[in-house]
Amino acid sequence: EKGHPINFWVSGLFFPQAFFTAVMQNFARAHKFAIDRIDFDVEVADQYQLDGSDIPEAPPAGCYMWGMFLEGCRWDDKVHALAPSLPKQLFVQLPVVLFKPELDWKGKEGVYPCPVYKVLSRKGTLSTTGHSTNFVRDMVVPCREHPDHWIRAGVAAFLALKY
Repeated sequence: EKGHPINFWVSGLFFPQAFFTAVMQNFARAHKFAIDRIDFDVEVADQYQLDGSDIPEAPPAGCYMWGMFLEGCRWDDKVHALAPSLPKQLFVQLPVVLFKPELDWKGKEGVYPCPVYKVLSRKGTLSTTGHSTNFVRDMVVPCREHPDHWIRAGVAAFLALKY
């Protein structure tokens, strides 16, 4: 009766790949685009609480998601970009992320294509659906350094930690 939720706890989804596909499919159907021409741009919405509880309304297109953790870096909300990890911090929670579907999205400068995994192992097998049992997708996260810097640092996002 109140419509769909304003934000989603992505870590709580059993098969998050399907949820991302559904978001793209809703956008494609609403605008009568072929779904294979849709991809996500990402906006880290660090002005909101980490659980998205203060987001006033759903975005016009896409989905706010929370519950991801970064390894190998941290999010710096002063410069709105990735930054080196602080001492003794292995994992940090990523702020709310807006996944915005875009038509014929070609990417942009100043971003790192951060892999998102369900669990810390960074490995999985292909399931019968053709999806990995662990890898979810890449998300383009703003950064000030060349993306190779973050690749060498092994930066990745995870939906679940071991503790």
